[in-house]
Amino acid sequence: MAASELYTKFARVWIPDPEEVWKSAELLKDYKPGDKVLLLHLEEGKDLEYRLDPKTNELPHLRNPDILVGENDLTALSYLHEPAVLHNLRVRFIDSKLIYTYCGIVLVAINPYEQLPIYGEDIINAYSGQNMGDMDPHIFAVAEEAYKQMARDERNQSIIVSGESGAGKTVSAKYAMRYFATVSGSASEANVEEKVLASNPIMESIGNAKTTRNDNSSRFGKYIEIGFDKRYRIIGANMRTYLLEKSRVVFQAEEERNYHIFYQLCASAKLPEFKMLRLEDFFVAGIKGNADSFHYTKQGGSPMIDGVDDAKEMAHTRQACTLLGISESYQMGIFRILASILHLGNVGFASRDSDSCTIPPKHEPLIIFCDLMGVDYEEMCHWLCHRKLATATETYIKPISKLQATNARDALAKHIYAKLFTWIVDHVNQALHSAVKQHSFIGVLDIYGFETFEINSFEQFCINYANEKLQQQFNMHVFKLEQEEYMKEQIPWTLIDFYDNQPCINLIESKLGILDLLDEECKMPKGTDDTWAQKLYNTHLNKCTLFEKPRMSNKAFIIKHFADKVEYQCEGFLEKNKDTVFEEQIKVLKSSKFKMLPELFQDDEKAISPTSATSSGRTPLTRVPVKPTKGRPGQTAKEHKKTVGHQFRNSLHLLMETLNATTPHYVRCIKPNDFKFPFTFDEKRAVQQLRACGVLETIRISAAGFPSRWTYQEFFSRYRVLMKQKDVLGDRKQTCKNVLEKLILDKDKYQFGKTKIFFRAGQVAYLEKLRADKLRAACIRIQKTIRGWLLRKRYLCMRRAAVTVQRHVRGYQARCYAKFLRRTKAATTIQKYWRMYVVRRRYKIRRAATVVLQSYLRGYLARNRYRKILREHKAVIIQKRVRGWLARTHYKRTMKAIIYLQCCFRRMMAKRELKKLKIEARSVERYKKLHIGMENKIMQLQRKVDEQNKDYKCLMEKLTNLEGVYNSETEKLRNDVERLQLSEEEAKVATGRVLSLQEEIAKLRKDLEQTRSEKKSIEERADKYKQETEQLVSNLKEENTLLKQEKETLNHLIVEQAKEMTETMERKLVEETKQLELDLNDERLRYQNLLNEFSRLEERYDDLKEEMTLMLNVPKPGHKRTDSTHSSNESEYTFSSEFAETEDIAPRTEEPIEKKVPLDMSLFLKLQKRVTELEQEKQLMQDELDRKEEQVLRSKAKEEERPQIRGAELEYESLKRQELESENKKLKNELNELRKALSEKSAPEVTAPGAPAYRVLMEQLTSVSEELDVRKEEVLILRSQLVSQKEAIQPKNTMTDSTILLEDVQKMKDKGEIAQAYIGLKETNRLLESQLQSQKRSHENEAEALRGEIQSLKEENNRQQQLLAQNLQLPPEARIEASLQHEITRLTNENLDLMEQLEKQDKTVRKLKKQLKVFAKKIGELEVGQMENISPGQIIDEPIRPVNIPRKEKDFQGMLEYKREDEQKLVKNLILGKCFLHGELKPRGVAVNLIPGLPAYILFMCVRHADYLNDDQKVRSLLTSTINSIKKVLKKRGDDFETVSFWLSNTCRFLHCLKQYSGEEGFMKHNTSRQNEHCLTNFDLAEYRQVLSDLAIQIYQQLVRVLENILQPMIVSGMLEHETIQGVSGVKPTGLRKRTSSIADEGTYTLDSILRQLNSFHSVMCQHGMDPELIKQVVKQMFYIVGAITLNNLLLRKDMCSWSKGMQIRYNVSQLEEWLRDKNLMNSGAKETLEPLIQAAQLLQVKKKTDDDAEAICSMCNALTTAQIVKVLNLYTPVNEFEERVSVSFIRTIQMRLRDRKDSPQLLMDAKHIFPVTFPFNPSSLALETIQIPASLGLGFIARV
Repeated sequence: MAASELYTKFARVWIPDPEEVWKSAELLKDYKPGDKVLLLHLEEGKDLEYRLDPKTNELPHLRNPDILVGENDLTALSYLHEPAVLHNLRVRFIDSKLIYTYCGIVLVAINPYEQLPIYGEDIINAYSGQNMGDMDPHIFAVAEEAYKQMARDERNQSIIVSGESGAGKTVSAKYAMRYFATVSGSASEANVEEKVLASNPIMESIGNAKTTRNDNSSRFGKYIEIGFDKRYRIIGANMRTYLLEKSRVVFQAEEERNYHIFYQLCASAKLPEFKMLRLEDFFVAGIKGNADSFHYTKQGGSPMIDGVDDAKEMAHTRQACTLLGISESYQMGIFRILASILHLGNVGFASRDSDSCTIPPKHEPLIIFCDLMGVDYEEMCHWLCHRKLATATETYIKPISKLQATNARDALAKHIYAKLFTWIVDHVNQALHSAVKQHSFIGVLDIYGFETFEINSFEQFCINYANEKLQQQFNMHVFKLEQEEYMKEQIPWTLIDFYDNQPCINLIESKLGILDLLDEECKMPKGTDDTWAQKLYNTHLNKCTLFEKPRMSNKAFIIKHFADKVEYQCEGFLEKNKDTVFEEQIKVLKSSKFKMLPELFQDDEKAISPTSATSSGRTPLTRVPVKPTKGRPGQTAKEHKKTVGHQFRNSLHLLMETLNATTPHYVRCIKPNDFKFPFTFDEKRAVQQLRACGVLETIRISAAGFPSRWTYQEFFSRYRVLMKQKDVLGDRKQTCKNVLEKLILDKDKYQFGKTKIFFRAGQVAYLEKLRADKLRAACIRIQKTIRGWLLRKRYLCMRRAAVTVQRHVRGYQARCYAKFLRRTKAATTIQKYWRMYVVRRRYKIRRAATVVLQSYLRGYLARNRYRKILREHKAVIIQKRVRGWLARTHYKRTMKAIIYLQCCFRRMMAKRELKKLKIEARSVERYKKLHIGMENKIMQLQRKVDEQNKDYKCLMEKLTNLEGVYNSETEKLRNDVERLQLSEEEAKVATGRVLSLQEEIAKLRKDLEQTRSEKKSIEERADKYKQETEQLVSNLKEENTLLKQEKETLNHLIVEQAKEMTETMERKLVEETKQLELDLNDERLRYQNLLNEFSRLEERYDDLKEEMTLMLNVPKPGHKRTDSTHSSNESEYTFSSEFAETEDIAPRTEEPIEKKVPLDMSLFLKLQKRVTELEQEKQLMQDELDRKEEQVLRSKAKEEERPQIRGAELEYESLKRQELESENKKLKNELNELRKALSEKSAPEVTAPGAPAYRVLMEQLTSVSEELDVRKEEVLILRSQLVSQKEAIQPKNTMTDSTILLEDVQKMKDKGEIAQAYIGLKETNRLLESQLQSQKRSHENEAEALRGEIQSLKEENNRQQQLLAQNLQLPPEARIEASLQHEITRLTNENLDLMEQLEKQDKTVRKLKKQLKVFAKKIGELEVGQMENISPGQIIDEPIRPVNIPRKEKDFQGMLEYKREDEQKLVKNLILGKCFLHGELKPRGVAVNLIPGLPAYILFMCVRHADYLNDDQKVRSLLTSTINSIKKVLKKRGDDFETVSFWLSNTCRFLHCLKQYSGEEGFMKHNTSRQNEHCLTNFDLAEYRQVLSDLAIQIYQQLVRVLENILQPMIVSGMLEHETIQGVSGVKPTGLRKRTSSIADEGTYTLDSILRQLNSFHSVMCQHGMDPELIKQVVKQMFYIVGAITLNNLLLRKDMCSWSKGMQIRYNVSQLEEWLRDKNLMNSGAKETLEPLIQAAQLLQVKKKTDDDAEAICSMCNALTTAQIVKVLNLYTPVNEFEERVSVSFIRTIQMRLRDRKDSPQLLMDAKHIFPVTFPFNPSSLALETIQIPASLGLGFIARV
């Protein structure tokens, strides 16, 4: 394909960048051949001219389409190059928070520096059994692949974990081992997997340290071989170590630490057992035992690690040592040696001169060191400052300088630590070693990665040499896999040129190589680093292209490694390669009294193993070459002369041989940044490590051939859109060939294999581009059509709307015009009438004005005339009445004075009274009095007002009289004036007299005015008094109204409070009920889990017993003899007889087992402890059973001692019982009525005579007394009837001859029967009298109790009145609080009383039930006894009995009789028979052809017969055998769903039968009378019901496990992978690790497979007659399993999280819901279990952009946890380019909104969770007597009764 076709406008490329390594850019114009410059547009918005290299003219790397970014496998990328790999890793790590990515066969693991919830046991279970490509990349997937290949290919496996320090190698190796320990288990219950995991904390404490790059850096390499047996279960392990960094013991760089164990020891120095180590003898800054006190632990200056408690880590280390079998004494020995090393580091030297030194006398650190090591102080002090030189003839002792002594001390400390490290590793291997033969192993190699620092020495040289060997093995393995793939597909193989680092390896290890020259220089007496460097230059410089010399140094050399060039400094190479320790110091240590110390050095003289070689900085675990005084001949001396380099080379060769003999799996750990920041990606550091670890080499090898590979079906499904209909043929392979020939013209770009199509790099991207263009063109066409359709639809809609608007507008206009015409006509009419009205009104106004003027004028003239006449008349009257007036005036003045005095006095008294009333009104008592007698006072005030009104009327009458008198006098004066006028002449004469008279008239007028003013003032005072009175009355009325309102408010408040309290109590009751239900479910789940655990332990115990039997070579291991009594007792408490047998067998078989096989003591102790606990529980239950049996025997003995009571007495007692029950019911009803009446009326007048409660009580007392009289009469009647019956019983026949009577009497006299009859009658009378008296006393007691209750109610009423009075005095707030407190107290007391009464009633009911059972039993015994004693003549005389007895013998009573010796035969044929085990008559056939639950009915009818015979041993034996046999059947065929379902159904039916026929009222409600007759009479099998219930629970859990095993392989394929709706989801390229195809091939499961299986389960359960409620629970559990497994796989598969897959899941769920509807199981709760899956599918389909979308998601996904929501959003992957990825900001928004949600941090659902099961009682309507037993069951030895 031409470059111009790919490098077109808008194509995206990668260009180099010094900061980001690679930067993305977009072409602004098409590239044409010959162009020197590319116009690019960077992502940050800048334009750039990118110049091509004129020499190579190489174009920049093309960027992969966005749809391929973020793939699980880097080989799935179309363009395979460094920037594509780096970008894909960055997107997965930063955006999706995914730390694992495949790169072909390599798993790339990036250290997140953060704890992630992806390593739990639920994740392990999810990856277990899965193909490597079917799940997202994970260390568990690599471990599972290794485990499966080991089992499938019968070949050992290796997992090679490499990377830089701090990249996470140790953690990855630890998780891989944890996976093996979890999924495989151990071959014996020896907890080998726990021991393997326990080795980690030990090795980390002694081999890990803090560095600048990692807080827990492994300073050694280790290869752990985990051994497996033939069943691929862990049996042991073995560890080999490499390159322990011994130099860290004596020196640490800045910010680094020594090995963890030293700091753990210092942190635990205060423990009592560590006092002897004397770590607290030195202290710094007042802190004893601090790590800063010792030279070997303080050099780094960083003794603490954030978040790590060294004391707790020490406890974990000691616990791990104990688990691995390292005894306490050896542990203390280890700590003693470690403390000695710390004290040795504090030993100081003083210089004597330049060539000698000394140790200060009694140097405390050395004294402590010698005491702890058990060596002589003087001898050790001497050899620390001297050394021995041996020549051929003599030996010299030479002092050494201070520097040499210090180096010798450090060398000794390193040597001791290395020996201790080797000793611990050996003991760990011993603990992990197994006596069982190892069949295969998986090795986990945790080894250092390629290292390069500023100064590189011997340690880095050895590390990089090891990485060269590993890289060579890796390249060869990758090349081999590629070759195998090409040959398998029959693709022409062309040799791929890949980097071979053999020349570099030859440079290092070949003859005259670097190591060889180094060993040769070490043998030279005067060899130095400089001379060795010169030899290197002379040998390799300019002769080997991989060897270079630095320009500025003569003491260094450069090697071109596969990853990078590394410059090594020659200084220190010789010394580290020699690794010399003074032999005399070792001899001193060997002579130690401390027993453990010589053990460390006992193998110094032996040949060392090459597997433990390291370097002195990282020195091998080697034996120190201490040169003796005399040469030792032979091989041993040569071995001691081996250098560190030579040993390391040998160990490396051995490691490579081991790895080459296994199938390797690679894990490359990447360190994303140097600052340990979580989820921070440094591109530069990542690229360096990718180049160093071989990932890019893998990519290069893949890219050199055909990296992209598709199956023909996947290619057809993906690129079907590029084909035309005529191109599609029936043969998919030919179709793909035809299409590819048209699409890609260059045939070298692809190859056709047998099953796959191979593409060159970039071809898939080209096809994706063609596909996207085709889809884009199709989308444009669809959009064009749809937009045209939408616009036309919109136009037609607008046209219809316009026509409609026009029609309505025109109609509106016409209506408006008509309205205008109507208004115009109306206005004309209105104007006409209005104008007429105005004129008429104006006329009327003028006429009225004229009339008024006339009337006023005429009136004026008349009044003038009248006034003139009046003046004349008055003058006459005045003259006439002057004298009389004078007299009256005097009288009036006197009266006025008197009245005024009276008014003043009355006013004074009224003021006093008013003041007194005001004082009273202000007081509280006044309000109370007003409140109590307000109406009376109002009436009194009304009367006062009426009296005052009467006085006012009297005054008015007096005033009227005065006016009348005045008028009469005025008339008289007028007459006098007339007379005076007549005598005018006389008046003239007496003018003076007239004048005087006029003066008197003026005075009279004056007096008249004064009188009027007084009258007015009196009227005003009267009005004022009236107003004051009315005001007072209104005020009183207002106060009364306020008081009434306050009273109503209080009553309303009390009612509301009572209502609120009732609602609160009801709400609390509901909440408590819900909480109790939850607690019940939790308790039920816990109990059922315990049952499950017990059954598992029981099965495990049986397996162990069988293994022990096989070990003992017993000829018949299956034949056991069982004690029926012992087994039956155990079965009552859910223990089988087999379990009891093994307890007896264990002591007998213990001795030979110990001789033959080494017994695992931890397992033995656990089982022994468990057996002891079970024996104790059994003994306690047996004691309790014995006590109950003794109580039953004692009660029976007491009953037998009682005198026999005749039938009449029994009848009387039954009548008495019935009467008592009726009395109890009546008393209950009456008590309820009384409470109801009292609760309805809580006012103070409740108990007053005539009140409802009082009347009810009186009526009840009357009814009780009447009832008592009636009962007395009935008792007398019964007594007389009993007497007459007894008299009638004495003679045989009252109607016979008198002679017979005399003969009978004579016989009775002879036999003393008369006396006995008389005594019996007398006793009966006494009994009746005593019973009558007791009944009378009981009625009196009840009446007295009622009276007491009445009295208590009265007292309560009085108390409530007092409380009410007290509350009225309190303020409103306190009043409300007090009333609430009182109401709460009252309700509490009532509840206590009701509970007490309920308990009494329950006791009474239980007592009556017991009496009823006893009476029924006695009646049966009496009937049997009477039938035995009655003669044949008596039978003829009594016609009732002979009728019933034959009928009972003839009819089938629903019982089956069998002999005790036939019990095993019954159980064998019915439960263990061939009809159920060998397939001749399967459970389904039994269920279909016969009635469901037939075995259960047969067993119950056998139990009924044993109960009828009162044979408890037979009942126990039968039930025990039944339970054990069912367990045995389920153990043998526990994986068959039909068998388990069949016996679950029958066990439940057997349990229901035991309940239905138990005789308990609660289970007899639905029985017929005939079924009630079949109830058990002698035994209470409640305990056996519990045993059967536990057995049913175990069978249910086994059923769930069986259906889970059947469904689990179908779920992922049917619910997720299969395309139910074809063509919705496209297939994306998947890289080297192919996923399971979503196309339905033969043998793959689909949704129809799941539905068919569900139908099968449902039909089987229905055929077996399983209870409908139990079927609902099973279906709910099945749907939960389907939903949980589907969701878990969705959360672990990135390729499944897409929009189209969400649609597929929702469709599949709808099909499951439809199945539920078809089966009428929608109310089973199964749909609710699918809610998390439904919400996850909705989450995949909803819009995920804005804040509103985030809010909608948070409210929608309430069944998903926050971790699950975020995981789905992170995994969401577009399948097509038209979909968009979820942005990081949107995911953070979701996290912020959900941060307050409190849910489980667990990511996956617990697919193993089993809901607690219940067995609701389901009685059977089948009559036992109608059941027929088929002959095919072979039960002919049982008989129907």
